[in-house]
Amino acid sequence: MIAKLKTSATRYKEYLSNSSWIMAEKILNMGIAFFVTIFVARYLGPEQFGILSYAISLVALFASAGHMGLGGLVVREIVKHPDQRAETLGTTFGLKFLGFLIGFILLILFAFLSEEIGSTGFWVMIIVASSMLFQSSSVISFWFEAHVQAKYSSIANTLAVLTSSALKITLVFSGAGLLLFAFASVLQAAVTAIVLVIFYHRFANVSLSEWKASFQRAKELLSQGWVIFLGSIFAVIYLKIDQIMLKWLAGAEEVGVYAVAASLSEAWYFVPTAIVASFFPRLIKLKESNEAQYSLRLQQLFDLLFILALVVAVVVSLFAQPIILLFFGEAYADSAVILTIHIWAALFIFMRALFSKWILIEDALMFSLITQGFGALANVGLNLLLIPHYGGEGAAIATLISYAMASYISLLFYKKSRPVFWMMSKAMLSPVRYPLTYLKGKR
Repeated sequence: MIAKLKTSATRYKEYLSNSSWIMAEKILNMGIAFFVTIFVARYLGPEQFGILSYAISLVALFASAGHMGLGGLVVREIVKHPDQRAETLGTTFGLKFLGFLIGFILLILFAFLSEEIGSTGFWVMIIVASSMLFQSSSVISFWFEAHVQAKYSSIANTLAVLTSSALKITLVFSGAGLLLFAFASVLQAAVTAIVLVIFYHRFANVSLSEWKASFQRAKELLSQGWVIFLGSIFAVIYLKIDQIMLKWLAGAEEVGVYAVAASLSEAWYFVPTAIVASFFPRLIKLKESNEAQYSLRLQQLFDLLFILALVVAVVVSLFAQPIILLFFGEAYADSAVILTIHIWAALFIFMRALFSKWILIEDALMFSLITQGFGALANVGLNLLLIPHYGGEGAAIATLISYAMASYISLLFYKKSRPVFWMMSKAMLSPVRYPLTYLKGKR
């Protein structure tokens, strides 16, 4: 048994090291963000914190124009076609920059149409929107992900978070106004981009000067990625529409209360992303070489992700109220109930991270669009129904139900995804399966 474990550890050392970098970065950044959010939320109060959170949610929504469905797809192309790396990277950068520029312009227009020109909310939206102009640098992260070198992206993200957090803390203690806090988001995006470029220039064997954009390559990537692109828009809708609709239906203060709960809940979503990103290149190769081993690894990863999500959901639910009251104070007391509802969406979000990679590997892209669209429509409809009566709690319920529908239940109705539905169902039994297997082995 010990010999097998040593063999497995040696075999997957590179992937485990890669995961550890991502996990370490996310844990550190989550801790920093948590304590900075405490200071900022307490200082600004629910209403102003709600205005800032609303603007950040809108940026996430409009920034989906720059994602282009190219994340996992580009990683796959770099792994499978190393001879086309320069063209893939250059074309991807051009597409993403154009997409983020369009998203930026559309958000500016939305600000002019929806906010009182010259108001605090208007300027916060304009300032935060400019962070999109730096986000096309994320193409460099695809390179490091494909080469299992997550440490460079991790260091870049951590330096950006530290810089932004230092600015926010300085603003709190200097008694600054809301507009300056909006600039912190822009600074974080800019630092990330600068450090990524520096690391790429130092460690990549394909220089930036070799990147070249190709119209033909763009057509090829978009022809494969447009379904994921639309799916990612739908995904952002059902991830961020709750705060946007809360602002429209219940006001900025309710957004602030909800944002505290949602940020604590969503902070854990890095866990499945880190794990799955590290094993993605390995899964691509297993699919081509050993189908049985590929299926086994999928099941093991689903089991792991569900167990981790369950532990997080139980622990956070038990300690939600004392955590909220201790760190955020009575002004955010209602966030505790919202958090105990919202955190259970992690059960489906964690497994969805692996399912999203399965979609790429199995070339089931259309189903991704259908499930994401289904989830987005469900979330919007449920928010319209529940927010007027239950406020933030209604939005949390809508989020939980829509995630379950899009990331689990819908898989049952498509023949190709049905095996994954049963894998997820089996994973939900893993807290019972593994103890029983252990006890049988002891007999």
